Amino acid sequence: MELAICADELTLEHVQAAAGRLDGVARRTPLLTSATLDADCGRAVWLKAESFQRSGSFKFRGAYNRLSQLSPAEAEAGVVAYSSGNHGGAVALAARLLGISAVVVVPATGSAAKLAAIAGYGAELRRYDPATERREEVAAAIAAERSLTVIRPFDDYAVMAGQGTTGLEVAQDVADLDQVLAPVGGGGLIAGTATAVKGLQPTAAVIGVEPAGGADTSASLRAGHRVNIGEPSTIADGLRASEPGELTFPINEKLLDDVVTVPDEAIVDTMRFCFSRLKIVIEPSGAVALAALRSGAVPPAGRTAVVLSGGNISPADFAELLRD
Repeated sequence: MELAICADELTLEHVQAAAGRLDGVARRTPLLTSATLDADCGRAVWLKAESFQRSGSFKFRGAYNRLSQLSPAEAEAGVVAYSSGNHGGAVALAARLLGISAVVVVPATGSAAKLAAIAGYGAELRRYDPATERREEVAAAIAAERSLTVIRPFDDYAVMAGQGTTGLEVAQDVADLDQVLAPVGGGGLIAGTATAVKGLQPTAAVIGVEPAGGADTSASLRAGHRVNIGEPSTIADGLRASEPGELTFPINEKLLDDVVTVPDEAIVDTMRFCFSRLKIVIEPSGAVALAALRSGAVPPAGRTAVVLSGGNISPADFAELLRD
């Protein structure tokens, strides 16, 4: 049975319902393994390659799950999203598949490759100046003027449930997990993943990973409440949240076993490893969780799954980061 639209909580059942909506639409992304990685890390490691997901990241899961539950009137009017890139691309693609018009509010200084992808999926771009404007306010004004529904990047239970299907697939495909690692930005992916993994494999630890220059969730967990760290400074552009989500933080505070941080240098080194040894391209945000494992930020703990959350980066930017 379909769970109610506009759910006001996140449960394993909500993630499973999202999986039903995504069946045949989202890709069940592969789990990659590497004998070299296992030897380097001293444990068996599975890599959930969301870089192969539609739109190039896990964000498609949450966006499609949210848009597919719009009322007929909301779908006819259209939606507006705000994004540094991947959420915008995911909303644009999901909207195109569902026949819904979309506006995406993007930073004028954002990744050219990500902005081009959003436009390529058919969404209308509205650029804003991060120095003088707040994207949430820009999106809210557009929504009010044109009667659009705002699709938030993480602070939405339907979005979290869709993103949680990443962890659901991991827990279904790898038995007897000891730990699962995933990146943390606003907290939607890790909240959904933790809900699914803890629901199916309660003894598995779920560990979030942040870039050292954007450690808002770590600071908030230490303080016991949401903390705004100001403008983050990291190459992981998809993880530049200044504050955890209002809805995501209580979930993560309850379910996460730990949150660790990694420096940008470890992120770049892991991007290089993925390209040279696994033959895949991972963007900085997508490499964060594996960087924690390879750098020793997460101690050895048996059977481990790691979410590689996305691969949206231009060839020029990728080459520049990996240049010695």
